[in-house]
Amino acid sequence: MPTGVYVRKNAVEDRLKAGMAAEHAADFAQWLRERRYTPRTVIEKMRLLASWTHWARADNYTSAAVREAYGASFALIRAGQCPRFRGDVNKDAVETAKLFIAYLEDRGVLACLPAKSATPLVAEFMAWAREQCGLAETTLATYIGTILPFVDALGERPAAYDAVTIRAYMAERAKAVSVARMKGISVGIRAFLRFLIATGRCRPGLDHAMPNVAGWQLASIPRFLPDADIARIITACDGERRLRDRAIILLLVRLGLRASEVARLSFDDIDWRRGSIRLFGKGRREELLPLTQEIGDALLAYIERGRPPLAVPSLFITEYAPLRPIDRITVKCLVKRALKRGCVESHYKGAHILRHSAATAMLRHGVSLTNVGTVLRHRSPAMTAHYAKVDITLLSAIAQPWPGRSPC
Repeated sequence: MPTGVYVRKNAVEDRLKAGMAAEHAADFAQWLRERRYTPRTVIEKMRLLASWTHWARADNYTSAAVREAYGASFALIRAGQCPRFRGDVNKDAVETAKLFIAYLEDRGVLACLPAKSATPLVAEFMAWAREQCGLAETTLATYIGTILPFVDALGERPAAYDAVTIRAYMAERAKAVSVARMKGISVGIRAFLRFLIATGRCRPGLDHAMPNVAGWQLASIPRFLPDADIARIITACDGERRLRDRAIILLLVRLGLRASEVARLSFDDIDWRRGSIRLFGKGRREELLPLTQEIGDALLAYIERGRPPLAVPSLFITEYAPLRPIDRITVKCLVKRALKRGCVESHYKGAHILRHSAATAMLRHGVSLTNVGTVLRHRSPAMTAHYAKVDITLLSAIAQPWPGRSPC
């Protein structure tokens, strides 16, 4: 019988002590338990980590090269390597290595890396946009998706950029994307050019070389759900098992919060004494919204009876292991499931449809456009006026007299 066919408990401990996880094994196990992994799963994860660290040690990887070791092992599995015996490195072991790296980042042992596809120039733009412009991570991620192809096409020597090459690039992109997508590309690249100008990398005024994208402003009709559908979505979140879902849905449909704003809420943002919710919107603007009785009751029910005991400041936590603060994608998926449970037919299934619905519901119930804009935190009144289209009678509030001749 070949050596190593069975991996005993003492062999797991020996492998952990000899590998790059030696100083972190006990704390990693505790980290897993805090995130609601079952005792049996924790044992299995430690066995898999022992297998992976044993493989990494045999290939001369050190603790400082844990990410490189993960990348190499991932490439092996992707290439089709199969384990010879139970204690050998396999797909599950590689996934556990990824979890171990997340633990090291969470504990501050490893620094969180920027997007691996970002060049040094784009990475510097990301840092500048966060610090100087206050861009949210979701907005920044959208910008990066438009900037990287631009840099690939024009190169990483901004001093060589000129109006001709920029316009030629934009004209070429316009052939393959929609008008709406082209507008997003223009915004991202223009922000990048302004960064280059501000840091002295290219000529001033080059951002004006960006061609404007033709399109009617606010031409579409707002997408929203009627009151009956909203009521069914809220009802679909009743019960002790869905206390978190109900609190999040109410924040979306009553106050019109964005998915990223819900995900970022912390305990410090809720002022129970004054009855307010603090938000950090676009551009790091700090704003206050009312904490209504309905929303307050839902939040209290979730905190007291539904929230897992994870010691983090974030208000909303994932329900299953590994426990961690939710992100905007979690909110989006939560809304999609609520629509399905409530039997609500809608072409649009993301969280933003509920923000539109909150705005139109306020207008239909007599709230002024100015007050709706205050709740939604619009910078421009024109954005709020867009919602008046859902009711023809409300258009009189923004209608302007015809500048031409009076009819005969």
